[in-house]
Amino acid sequence: MSERASAAVLSALARRGWTLGVAESLTGGALCAEIVSVPGASAVLLGGVTAYATPVKNTVLGVDADLLAAHGPVHPQVALEMADGVRRVVSVDGRAADVGVSTTGIAGPDSPDGQPVGTVHIGVVTPMAARTIEFHLQGDRAAIREQTVVVALEALLATIAE
Repeated sequence: MSERASAAVLSALARRGWTLGVAESLTGGALCAEIVSVPGASAVLLGGVTAYATPVKNTVLGVDADLLAAHGPVHPQVALEMADGVRRVVSVDGRAADVGVSTTGIAGPDSPDGQPVGTVHIGVVTPMAARTIEFHLQGDRAAIREQTVVVALEALLATIAE
């Protein structure tokens, strides 16, 4: 399923002439790897950042430090700022990526801040839209991470298609 979704995302981006940057936390690079598994991904994907540690979301992706201090890394605005920030981080010749997608959430087995395990925020920023989508996924750590890749691709495709 996710390979077809990755191919659909890349095709939709290519049709628009858009490039992509990926910012990940709980997925640990799995979303970018899924996209890269499609031949020809390099025509669209500029790069990805795995900002697993909360401070890296600020220092690399530019997520507001006060936001992180007040709400922690699992928050819709954090997902949005990650998606926007990665566009700049993967810029080529001074041109930011057209689209950024991000994943942040709690895969478990425990929750460091009291939010339910399975809480996930996907951020998508395009030249025409910026949105976050919250999910409450079920399963163990591996299942939540796998499901996050799928819902991130679906959210990205839906946003691009608008």
